[in-house]
Formats: sequence, structure tokens, C-alpha cells
Amino acid sequence: MKSGEAELTIGEVADRFGLGTHVLRHWETMGLLTPRRVSGRRRYGEDDLYRVAAFLHGKHAGLSLEQIYQMFTVTNPSGRTGILRDQRDVVRRRIAAAQQQLDLIECVLRCRHSDFTQCPTYRALLGLRIAVGDPSPEHAAAHG
Repeated sequence: MKSGEAELTIGEVADRFGLGTHVLRHWETMGLLTPRRVSGRRRYGEDDLYRVAAFLHGKHAGLSLEQIYQMFTVTNPSGRTGILRDQRDVVRRRIAAAQQQLDLIECVLRCRHSDFTQCPTYRALLGLRIAVGDPSPEHAAAHG
């Protein structure tokens, strides 16, 4: 939608983003969206669409609705920065965990052992040191 184009109805915005209209209404009751009213009907402009896109981006990044609310309602940018720095760390940990999972999958795909759990590369990627007779982490750390 370009500047000067007709505003969208709630149904059109919901369809554009794959949302239920109840979601947009909820965001409105929270004060996150303030569509114009024309003859009692909601009308969403370009700025509203960018806000909806930003909310969805935040949700995909793992932010809670409360965190999204705080980001859009804080008057001091440092409050927003704190929320985003914390979430950045969470996302980095998720990426690292996903990369470890991908490494394990790729190892098994390349593995020629009939039992991939016997593969030294797979075992090294698991990072486990298991001693027969004493599988405790303390024993593994002491003999690792």
C-alpha cells in the first residue's frame, strides 16, 4: 500500500498478514494499534501496517506480547534497548542450539557406520564422556 491509497478494513489487514480480526482488535484494546474510524468502521493506513509487521517480527523473534507492548510504549529508547539486548541473547542461544542439532544430523547423514552411535565423530559432537560403570557427570569430568 502506497501513500495516498485507500485505507484497508480490518478484514483486509487480517487477510494480508494471515491473522484473525480478533488479534487486531486485541492489539487495539491494548493500545498497540489506533486505526482511524470512518462511520464507526476501522480503517488502517500504511503506518498501521508497519506496526502490525513489527509486532509479528517481534513475535517471530520470541518476544512476548508484553515485551512488544513495552517496546512500543516506552518513551525512553534505552528501555527498548534493554528488551532487545535480552532477546538478542535468547535468539543467539537458540541459533547455537539449532546449529549443534544441524551438525549432528549432518554427521549422521555422512556416517558410514552401521550404528551411528558408534561413530567417533558423532560421539565427539555429542560432547559426552561416559565411563562404563559410573555415568555421573562428576565421574566424566574427573576422567574427561
